[in-house]
Amino acid sequence: MRGLIDKLERERGLSKEEFVQLLSGFTPEDADYLFEKSRAAAQSRFGRRIYIRGLIEFTNYCRCDCYYCGIRRSNLNAQRYRLTPEEILECCQEGYGLGFRTFVLQGGEDLTFSGQELAQIIRSIKNAFPDCAVTLSEGERPESDYRLWREAGADRYLLRHETADPAHYGLLHPPAQRWEHRRDCLLSLKRLGYQVGSGFMVGSPFQTVECLAQDLVFLRELQPEMVGIGPFIPHKDTPFGNQPPGSLEQTVFLIGLLRLMLPDALLPATTALGTIAPDGRERGILAGANVVMPNLSPLGVRKKYMLYNDKICTGEEAAEHVSQLAKRLEAIGYQLTVDRGDFKVH
Repeated sequence: MRGLIDKLERERGLSKEEFVQLLSGFTPEDADYLFEKSRAAAQSRFGRRIYIRGLIEFTNYCRCDCYYCGIRRSNLNAQRYRLTPEEILECCQEGYGLGFRTFVLQGGEDLTFSGQELAQIIRSIKNAFPDCAVTLSEGERPESDYRLWREAGADRYLLRHETADPAHYGLLHPPAQRWEHRRDCLLSLKRLGYQVGSGFMVGSPFQTVECLAQDLVFLRELQPEMVGIGPFIPHKDTPFGNQPPGSLEQTVFLIGLLRLMLPDALLPATTALGTIAPDGRERGILAGANVVMPNLSPLGVRKKYMLYNDKICTGEEAAEHVSQLAKRLEAIGYQLTVDRGDFKVH
């Protein structure tokens, strides 16, 4: 296994078969060997700085019906909400005072927010906070919307591909949602000049190591500026409510592989990592992650954006407690930094 890890570090890629071999048989000792290399790769580019993004979950209405997601259209138990443009700006104002210089507007695919309305919200944020980056995570929209938002000042776009195996994609989504359309959206975002984030779930139902290897091959080809991965965690009100969660160990191992393959990428230690284990976020950072995304959403709606069971949204996960998060990171030798944290080729 160490030979394959060395090859990945050297060549920044492996064949699908080699990734399958690596993911099928790694030991705790192999993981430690990988993490030494992936930590060193991250520190050589970013030092011990961890970038923070302020997450604003502005709507939990969604037209999609993904089988794994707690805000899927068919979940009649979800308490739906939408933030007003004024409430979104208030979140940014609070976040700016706390030291955030990137705001992430994340929501379900809610067409009540038209392309023009979201463009106006983006312009308002950029006018009020010209030294800040705006990241969108609003799913699959027409390229005309992506272009409009880019022209309005949006810097980045997060759109997880979820799985790069079309057959597996079909097992996680209803027939109307197609892998090829998700891929085409990602390619459109790249063409328009966004810093693009993709990613996948680890341990989702029906996933095999071949699926994960295909994810890694796809990401090497896409060359995204950001990759967000986290363990699958079931939601009780979905078709996968009784499925087992993904593995923390496998997730952090994959973070290490991604750091060697995409050494300049921005890799978050995701909320799902912090949900599945108390030290999950720290373990992600020690594997090579360099971004955290505390929640800036209004307190009254945080528990309503429940993508999976027990999603954390208070304590160190809350933006207003960012000082507590800073202390936890300092305990493992890292520092939060007040910075837009743009992608840079070193």
